[in-house]
Amino acid sequence: MKNILNIAFLSIIALSFSQCSSVPKLEENVPFNIVEVYYQKWVAGTKEGGSGTDLYIKLEERKDDFVLDSVYFRNRVAKLETTSEKNMFKGRFTLINKKPDVILSNEPNAEFGNEVPVIPKKIPFELAGNECVISYKEKNTKRYYKISGIKEKPLLSYPNSPPNK
Repeated sequence: MKNILNIAFLSIIALSFSQCSSVPKLEENVPFNIVEVYYQKWVAGTKEGGSGTDLYIKLEERKDDFVLDSVYFRNRVAKLETTSEKNMFKGRFTLINKKPDVILSNEPNAEFGNEVPVIPKKIPFELAGNECVISYKEKNTKRYYKISGIKEKPLLSYPNSPPNK
C-alpha cells in the first residue's frame, strides 16, 4: 500500500512539472512572405512627450487566411497595427517621460493616492537585441514566428509628440 501511495505522489509531482513549460512553440514556416523588418527609435520634442521604438514589418501581400496580432521585441510586447503604407504593420513601444506625483509620509492614509508602479511582465521568449517574435492567428489558432537580423534605421526627432496614425 505504501508503494502505491509513493507512486501516486511521484506521478502527481511529475505531471505538475510537465505543465510548467510556458514557452510557446515557434513555427518554422509562415503563410506569408516578409519583405522587410526594421526598427526605429524616436523622441518627442517636448519634455513630457516621451520616446520609444517603432518596429515595422512589411509583407509581400496580405491574405485573409491569417491575421498578424502582436510583436515581442526587447523584453516587451506590442499590438501590431496597420499603417498607411500598403502591407506594412507597426508595433509601437512607447516610454513616457512623465514623473509620477508621489506622496511620502509617516501617515499611511496620506499615501493613499499614490499610483502603483507598473511592472512589465516577462515575455516567454529569449531574444537577442536584433530579434523579435510575431504572433499571428491562422484558422483561430495563435502561432509564433521568430525573425532575426532586424535592422535599425536612424533616430526620428519629432517637434511634438509623434502622430498616433
